[in-house]
Amino acid sequence: MSKDKKIMIVTISIICFLLTMIIFMQFKVVNEREETNIDTLNEAELREALLNWKTKYEETKQKYEEVVNSIKTYKEEKNSDKKTKETLEAELENLEMALGKTDVEGEGIIITLTENEPIVEAIDLICIVNYLKDAGAEAISINDERVVNSTDIVDLNDELVKKINSRFLRDKEYTIKAIGNKAYLESCISGKGGYQSILTAYGVNVDVQKSNKVTIQKYNGNFETKYLKEEE
Repeated sequence: MSKDKKIMIVTISIICFLLTMIIFMQFKVVNEREETNIDTLNEAELREALLNWKTKYEETKQKYEEVVNSIKTYKEEKNSDKKTKETLEAELENLEMALGKTDVEGEGIIITLTENEPIVEAIDLICIVNYLKDAGAEAISINDERVVNSTDIVDLNDELVKKINSRFLRDKEYTIKAIGNKAYLESCISGKGGYQSILTAYGVNVDVQKSNKVTIQKYNGNFETKYLKEEE
């Protein structure tokens, strides 16, 4: 709770207490006056006393209503702040998932590429990623390296080493995970015209498995932009 809100609560509490005391004192004064002086007052004095008491009562009532409204407003603002916070947290969570900054899981497929010689090229991995994206993949990884918009997949050292993000791979087996509609994802790779037939013709063994639970790790790099800036 912020300092301003704490001060507001304390102030409202003090005002409520003072208003209660004022109302109590007003009734007490009236009662004492009724007991001691009512026999000595004439009609005009009684009317004046009654009018004065009524005015003070209305003023006290107005102050009381102002405090009640202030409390109501504070509660509404507090609830509004809570809802706003919850909404922002949900939006932030969705944004982080979309950017690949959180571990995720869901149904999808797992593709395993196995080669006897270093035949799989970076372009092959790029093509598979694009096929999966076109089929609606919501998250993709290659050997547990998360693929995001800024991911670079390149061949190094005569195709023996591949660089994905900032990680260097020298493997003869590549595991590509994708989360999305598992039937669509499998079809785009294994179906007619899919990329599996192309790799198989090159001698690469392609295994595609559907799964109800595919786990993909988050992207551990930093998002940096050199040229992007907000439009003025």
